[in-house]
Amino acid sequence: MIGFPFGLEFSYHSIGQDVRVAKFGFMIKPLMLQGHERAITQIKYNREGDLLFSAAKDAKPNVWWSLNGERLGTFNGHGGVVWCLDVDWQTINLITGGGDSSCRLWDLETGKNIATIKTNSSVRTCNFSYSAYQAAYTTDKAMGHPCEVFIIDTRTVDDSISSQSPILKWEITDSKVTSMVWGTLDETIITGHEAGDLIQWDLRTGKKVHSIKEHNHQINDMQLSRDGTMFITASKDQTAKLFDTSSLELLKEYKTERPVNSAALSPILDHVVLGGGQDAMEVTTTSTRQGKFDARFFHLVFEEEFGRVKGHFGPINSLAFHPDGKSYASGGEDGYVRVQSFDQSYFDYTFDYNRD
Repeated sequence: MIGFPFGLEFSYHSIGQDVRVAKFGFMIKPLMLQGHERAITQIKYNREGDLLFSAAKDAKPNVWWSLNGERLGTFNGHGGVVWCLDVDWQTINLITGGGDSSCRLWDLETGKNIATIKTNSSVRTCNFSYSAYQAAYTTDKAMGHPCEVFIIDTRTVDDSISSQSPILKWEITDSKVTSMVWGTLDETIITGHEAGDLIQWDLRTGKKVHSIKEHNHQINDMQLSRDGTMFITASKDQTAKLFDTSSLELLKEYKTERPVNSAALSPILDHVVLGGGQDAMEVTTTSTRQGKFDARFFHLVFEEEFGRVKGHFGPINSLAFHPDGKSYASGGEDGYVRVQSFDQSYFDYTFDYNRD
């Protein structure tokens, strides 16, 4: 069984506070989901959390029962790596984007590809809006084509989408978009870029509203908090950072010693989980015992690491908390998806601190 190491203890001193971290016991044995032949690129739960979706470099997104790890099906159609996916809030449609220069929409009841949008280059990110009336996707700067952002209407999903003009599209003249989330009330989107910039866009005009640069390297992942008021970024600069969704104000920072590929916020506790590791080309030179591929848990407020979970034999590429907060899933360079449930000691644990 995999668990938090015994004897792990940190201390935190700031403004007269003294925080000590408790010790954990073992966690429940994880589910190992083996359905991909190549590295996992992204995983996501649906809103209820009964389904877990995974995309990988093998061109075949999968859907699983999150409770027991049973694979429900595979979405066949992409001709190359699938970089991104998202499921709408009613679990009716799935959107995927890949290296075969296409963005595809799928009917989740039948598993059929109901619309394919051809693009000029790889689709790097894709997300449904909260209402699912719209979706956004971005393409890479490649083959003489610029990086572009597209907003499409998804209220009626059928073959006609592929021939319709997007509601809005604009070019990104600076570094390409590598991650993206929808903003408050579906009125904005926030893009993370290869150079470390965060940009907020007004969807009524397609104009830039706000831009900040708190990272000095590529932003690999962005995920919203449960209520959408905050989001967390994961960057190659070895940090994850928490921002206010409306103002882009930097709230917290979580530091590691290696590139962070993904970060997720617990929906029920003040906890953050980070995952990453060095580039894939260096994986063969590294032992899994060295702790370079652990999922690392931090306190949201105190920014202190309090636990690690081992398991993957390569960098973690994507992380997601279950919507009920009682488990989390991780997808790695090793091609496995792991679903790890927490035991009672995880929920009983608290940061004890005393004011002087």
